[in-house]
Parts: sequence; structure tokens; C-alpha cells
Amino acid sequence: MAPSSAGTEEQRSQARDLTARLLDRAAAAHRIPLPEVVVRFDLHGTLAGQVRMLGPRRFLIRYNPELLARHNQGFLERTVPHEVAHVITYCRFGGKVRPHGAEWRKLMGFFGASPERCHDFDTGGLSRRTLQRFRYHCACSEHELTSIRHRRYQAGTTYRCRTCGEALRPGGRRDPG
Repeated sequence: MAPSSAGTEEQRSQARDLTARLLDRAAAAHRIPLPEVVVRFDLHGTLAGQVRMLGPRRFLIRYNPELLARHNQGFLERTVPHEVAHVITYCRFGGKVRPHGAEWRKLMGFFGASPERCHDFDTGGLSRRTLQRFRYHCACSEHELTSIRHRRYQAGTTYRCRTCGEALRPGGRRDPG
């Protein structure tokens, strides 16, 4: 029988079990308390997985059930370690390291997984979310922020240019003169 578009219960169980085993293994190896992790299969579109912090040492891992169904073995070999590595990296280093930086890559190696930032699963037929982009500028250049970051900016988040370090401001850059 072919897997449903939401993945079979057996596939979900495999992903949950592997998530728990990798968390246990990494927490023990790195001598950190095991974080609380909730696993859901409610991610849609072309993303394979996502981690969200729910509170101190509490995380939510969301998996895409359609991609799990389509690419079961590859999903288990790549996506599950990818998301677990994010959780463990955050538990060990906090928010002070890059999401796909050296610490995360080292954990991917510990899991025996390739440290790829993005998956290459076939996503044909899956819906894609298109985000509106907004122009921002700093002293040295123009930037485009998605509607998500634009709303966060409006709520008080500050974004800085990685080149000059200046806070980004809405609107296009004006040439002096």
C-alpha cells in the first residue's frame, strides 16, 4: 500500500523514535540535560523540518508529513538529525552561534549525517509560500527583508547589516548630494 499524503503512522513513529534516540545520544555524549521536545507532523509546503523554542529547554520540532511520506529513508537520514542538531546546538551554546555554523555541523558529523543546510527532496506539487519583500537600507547598501522580518521590525526587533554593523532602516538608500 502506498503511503498517504500525510505519511503512515509507522513512518511517523520511526521519525519520533529516531528523534528521541538522537536526542538521548547527543545529550549523554555532551553531558547536558535532556531537553523537552514535542514532535508534530504539521509542517506544510517545501520545508522538511523546523525547530521552535517554546521556553527554557523546551522545543517543538515540526516535520513535513508529505516529505516524510515521499522520501522516508532520506528524510530519516537527513531531516531528523538536522533538526535534532539544532536543538542540541541551542542547548549547548544558546543563541550565540550561527544556526548552521561549525557547532551544528560538528553535531551532524556526530550523527553520521551530511551537514547540508537545505534538502534536495522533490517538492513538485507542494504549495510554496511567497513572502512580500520590503526595502531597507544601512550606510553601505540596500537590503530586502521578508514580510515576517518587516513585521518583527515594526514590533521592535532591530536588524543589523553584516558588513557595516549599522541598524537597518526602512526604505531605499538615498544617495548623499
